Amino acid sequence: MNRLLRYMTIFLAAAVASDQIPAPPQTHPILLSNATIHPVTSKVIKRGDILFEKGVITAMGRRIGILPDNTETIDLAGKHIYPGLIAATTTMGLMEVGAVRATLDYSESGTVNPNVRAEVSYNPDSELIPVTRSNGITIIHTTPMGGLISGTSAAMMLDGWTWESATLKAPVAMHLNWPRMTGGAYPYFTQSDEELKKQREERLKILEKVFEEAKGYLEASNAYERGDGPAMDTDMRWESMMPVLRREVPVFVHADEVQQIEGAVEWSRRMGIDITIVGGDDAWRVADLLARYNIAVIYDGIHSLPSRRWEDYDVHFTAPLKLYKAGVKFCIATSTSQFAAPHQRNIPYQAATAAAYGLPREEALKAVTLHVAEILGIDDRVGSLEMGKDATLIITDGDPLDIRTQVHQVFIQGKKIDMSDRHKVLYEKYKEKYRQLGKIK
Repeated sequence: MNRLLRYMTIFLAAAVASDQIPAPPQTHPILLSNATIHPVTSKVIKRGDILFEKGVITAMGRRIGILPDNTETIDLAGKHIYPGLIAATTTMGLMEVGAVRATLDYSESGTVNPNVRAEVSYNPDSELIPVTRSNGITIIHTTPMGGLISGTSAAMMLDGWTWESATLKAPVAMHLNWPRMTGGAYPYFTQSDEELKKQREERLKILEKVFEEAKGYLEASNAYERGDGPAMDTDMRWESMMPVLRREVPVFVHADEVQQIEGAVEWSRRMGIDITIVGGDDAWRVADLLARYNIAVIYDGIHSLPSRRWEDYDVHFTAPLKLYKAGVKFCIATSTSQFAAPHQRNIPYQAATAAAYGLPREEALKAVTLHVAEILGIDDRVGSLEMGKDATLIITDGDPLDIRTQVHQVFIQGKKIDMSDRHKVLYEKYKEKYRQLGKIK
């Protein structure tokens, strides 16, 4: 039985692995010339050049002087260069097929798992990666889910042989799922008020206890290092909490409704912990509160129905504009549901909808590039095209927020990425089918 299970596991792993070969490191300078460059942080450069070497942008502008020896020049007349798009939160790499439990690794059993690290479970052979990459997404923020404290997330590049080579930054944040405060406004919510209240109080007590014990562990650890206390056993759960308590790693709080967000903000102020709101359906309703305390929002689910029967149909479409007007730093993501991993390729269209409903187009682009990088703490490497940053960029034939635009090539840290994927293979397969049937020429 064990042998059969092992063979089935090996077969399943092979069945869902992508065929694309990760790109080798950049070996020579590359000049992309005669393109329209969109740096995001500065004005558009028409007929501009961008030079990168060893994975880093070394020059950019209308004219670049003497080029390094062995420079490869690629003429991109009529094409556009944008920074690679970033998926602000997803379970990609932690799941493959929703109906196959063996391919799901986004959640651990138990309520408190601060020691879970998303990057070590990341699957660089996921079939979802090439498809997502083909629409210009170059980096994802892969996030654990489940329980009260899910663990730490990581910023992963969509290219690499192993999770180590794909990791851009880890940890990015500790993830906390704030208890639901109310349920009456949601027709699909079936718990009674009494059951909800009991569950909420239990979870908040657990949260308080976790941070009290973690603080005690930190104090004992500091005392031992100073020579004022005895040696202590290592507890990986509390060790994982140390960067949070030292304010080296923020807490990303998953919360949607007003009372959840208000409760999370009050808790963060009392605990002296930096937080970011993830989800944030109602974030625009408390935008002044978030702006006052400089709390960022990863806003997801623009392409979703209103949460309440009495809300306007466009409540999610217009939320980014309201956050922008209130001065709240935000970025745009697809749904944080574990089942949304295959849909990360649609991120630019979420931003496009926000732009169609009033958000300035430049801000919509930043909401899937620069602002994501700033919130994740990776803006020193990616999110815009600037000298000294990674050469992580995309070449398109138009605006990436326009559904008609095609992404012709992706570079990640200067590596030229294989642009094939399963969708393209199937497209060519069935196009040939109808050609043989005489339906098309």
